[in-house]
Parts: sequence; C-alpha cells; structure tokens
Amino acid sequence: MLLATCQPNLDIVHVLLHLYIDCFGTCQCPFTFHTILRTVHNTSKFCALDKVWVINIWQEEPGPCQERISAIKTGTKKVGLTIMKIPCKFFSYLQFQKALQSLQLQPRDAGRNMKQLKNITSGPAASATPSDSIELFGKFYSRDDYTNVTPKILSKVGKNLQNQRNHPLWLIKERIKDHFYTHYLSRNRNPLFSVYDNLSPVVTTEQNFDSLLIPPAHASRRKGDNFYLNQTNMLRAHTSAHQHDLIRAGLNAFLVVGDVYRRDEIDSSHYPVFHQMEGVRLFSRHELFANVQNGEELCIFEKGCRTPYKQEIHTLEAVKLLEFALKQTLKKVMTHLFGKGLEIRWVDCYFPFTHPSFEMEIKFQGEWMEVLGCGIMEQQLVNSAGAQDRIGYAFGLGLERLAMILYGIPDIRLFWSEDERFSKQFQVTHIDQKVTFQPLSKYPPLINDISFWIPKEGYEEHDFYDLVRNIGGDLVEKVSLIDHFTHPKTGKVSHCYRITYRHMERTLTQEEVRTVHRAIEKVTMETMGVEGRF
Repeated sequence: MLLATCQPNLDIVHVLLHLYIDCFGTCQCPFTFHTILRTVHNTSKFCALDKVWVINIWQEEPGPCQERISAIKTGTKKVGLTIMKIPCKFFSYLQFQKALQSLQLQPRDAGRNMKQLKNITSGPAASATPSDSIELFGKFYSRDDYTNVTPKILSKVGKNLQNQRNHPLWLIKERIKDHFYTHYLSRNRNPLFSVYDNLSPVVTTEQNFDSLLIPPAHASRRKGDNFYLNQTNMLRAHTSAHQHDLIRAGLNAFLVVGDVYRRDEIDSSHYPVFHQMEGVRLFSRHELFANVQNGEELCIFEKGCRTPYKQEIHTLEAVKLLEFALKQTLKKVMTHLFGKGLEIRWVDCYFPFTHPSFEMEIKFQGEWMEVLGCGIMEQQLVNSAGAQDRIGYAFGLGLERLAMILYGIPDIRLFWSEDERFSKQFQVTHIDQKVTFQPLSKYPPLINDISFWIPKEGYEEHDFYDLVRNIGGDLVEKVSLIDHFTHPKTGKVSHCYRITYRHMERTLTQEEVRTVHRAIEKVTMETMGVEGRF
C-alpha cells in the first residue's frame, strides 16, 4: 500500500492517497489498481471524511471520464462516492498530482487555500424551489432584478450532451481530444493537455467578464444577451469563464468543453444552449525559443508600444513564434477532422481578451465558413492569474457548428432530439468512423404571424424570443421580424413577426399550433407591455 499526502497547511484540506492492488483471476489484465482519495479536514480526524474518490485503472474505455455511482457510510455519516475510470495505458503518468487535477488544483501562488473546481454529474440540475430563488446543483440563488433565466433554459442545464456516448457532439469532442492526446506530449511522453468537460456552467459575473478584461459597460454584459440567475451569478456565456481559475491552479495547457448559454435569435443554426471547446497553452521563455538558433539571447517581454501586430509588453519575435504555433496547431486539428486538402484562411478580428486576434475560415462545399476564434492572450489576464513569466495563446470553437458541417446536420434542434432515427446514426464502432447524416422525414411547416405595438421604453427583442421559446419549445423552428412600421402621426412602432412551427418527428396539426400561438399572443400582451394587433 502506498500512502502519500500533500504538504500540510492548517488552512488547506488534506488529501490522503491510498493505492491498492487487487488480483482478478478472470480478468485479461491480472491487476486492477484502485486508488482512494480521502478528503479530511485534518489527518487525525477521519470522521471528517466527506467524499471518497475511486480511480479504477482499466483497459476498455479510450479516455478518462467520471461517473457518480453511489454513496457509502463511514460510521454514522453518509459519504459521497465517485468512480473515475482511466485506461491502463495512461497509468504510467498517474502520479499523485495528476490524480489531484480532477479533484483539487494547487494554486500557483503558495499560501492560498486549495481551490476545488466544481464537477457536475449528468441528469437534471434544477429542481422545484420557492419562487424567490433558483436551485441548481444543490445551491440556491436568490432572484433579483437581473434574473432572466427561464424554466425552458433551466431544463437544459446538466444534460451534458458533450458527455453522452455516441452523441455527435461527444464524437467531435473525443476526436479533438484524441488528436491532442496523441500529438502533444511532454518530455516523458505523457499528454501535454488536460481536459475538463464536466465543470459547472454556473459562474460568477466576475469569472465570465471581469477575469477576461471585459469592461463594465461592454455590450456583451447586457441582460438581453445573457442568462442571469441574479446580479452576481449567471449561466456561462463562454467556456473562457474558466481560464483564470485553471491558470491560477497551475495548468499551462488545457481544454475546457461544456454547454454555454446566450440569448439569441431563433432559426435553424441558433439555439440558446450550445457547446464550446476552449483551449489554452502557456509557454515559458525556454519552451518558446527552445528550437530557435541563439534562442537563449531572445526575450518574451519588453517595454514597447501596442501595434496591430503585438501587445506593448511582448517582443515581436515572441508573438510571431507563438502565432505560428497557434495557427499550426489549429490547422492540424481541422485537417484531422475534415481530411487533407482542406482550404483554410485567417481573418483578423477583435476579442477583448486576446491581441492580436484571428478567426479561421474553412472552404467547405464551395463556401467559406468561420469555425473558430483565437489569439495571443492579453498579458494582463495571464499576469492576474499568477503566470507572469509566461506568454500564451487561446482558442474557442463551437461543437455544434463543426458537427453540422462535418455530419451534414441541417437543424441545431436535432442535437436535443431523442428520436432513435437520429441517435442510431451515430452509433459508431470508432470515433473516426465516417458518418453522413440521413435526414429524417421533412414534416411540413405551419406558419403564423403575430404583430403588436411595442412600448416606447423597455422592449427587448430577445425577451420576446425567450417567451416564444419558453411557450413553443422546440416546435418553433424560426422567428423572423418581417415588418417594422412607424405610424406617421402617433410615432408608435409596430413589429410583425413570422413564427414557423415544425416538429422534428411528426406532422403538426393547425389546431395544436393555434393553441400554442394564442398562448404566445396572450402572454406577450400580459408580460411585455405591448398592444396586440391580432
């Protein structure tokens, strides 16, 4: 038995690591390694045990994953039990700190408390709560004037499509993860990038905005664009919300995958919940210039001026090397997904947290399509996370966008479908197996218009979209503003919207659509201060 502990600190939760070896005569591999991580508040009081983590080394699954399975009792106390399955080929690098990465991460700056990243389990996250609060993952959030999250959106939290085996989003995630695990290795041949695909989507506004240097008055903070639980907590609008915490925890290369939430228009390519993959890599001076002749004479930092090509604190040679590494990395990812011969071009753009910044476009079926954004991380962001001696790049891509292009999926609502005719098409024997989506029967649409006079103040178009989505659900295929009229005498403004209803799995009747449409008309008048013209 191997016993290991982290460095004692009265303010830090102690972790004990026990390694057991069991023999199974009927197993192809004669040894199964069980690692129990016991979290206790001090080494002498095991009664403070509150969670047991079992790490099972096995041969069957192609990547690390976590699954909450049960609870056990220690004395009279019930203790949570989580099993983490890791393939035996990775066991060579399963050192103590590697095991801790999935549970608790040591901050870069000594003396601070250990930070524990919130992992979530699959299944519904929200439950019935008093009207003045919202419950997510066992925590209550008091409603206030900022609260705008709807029951329809809350019902999606915790679904974790990216972790549902053989879901098209899971396939995309696994293919990209496999590429990074295979092609980016450390000196001792271990995967350089760690992957976090189960972090809680509930974040603070500081994580979502302030940590990324987004100004207080920036348009991206608007209630009309985000889902707020209250003024200080929200559903993340991007996976970048975890950058600061992961860098602060000591990670230099990682991928974050998860669901993100944005209030948006309603059509076949937009949905208020979608999935992103975030990538970050930091370089020290030695790592960046290791393969450069006379690299020991070069520097990452200088006191200069900001230009369109670099930040004021970075040397031009450091930025150009990092930009080349970033673009080569992403080009290889896209080639891995779409195959050789893929045409790629780069477009300069702007993001608050990177400079310079770029968007990648690929030519697919004769058209240029934007697939991701990336850039050199703002050094102020890196410094604030405790990595002042490093320079880094970051990128973000949308899994639905890639899956729709790669598999030919025509409607973003299909990713939430429980129709077996959809899911069975992605039951592949290998993640790289070619899949071409065969469309389900195209059921006819039913179209209804709604028009109303909008109030002089307080009308927000995304509020109307949320209302339609909340009542009509996924029956609504598209909402389009087809007429905008200003009365020449009164100055009153009228909007007319066309709502397209189409079920993904059956034919709708005019009667059931009429019932939904009338409910939309009624609630719109009651809650949005509009005057109906229907």
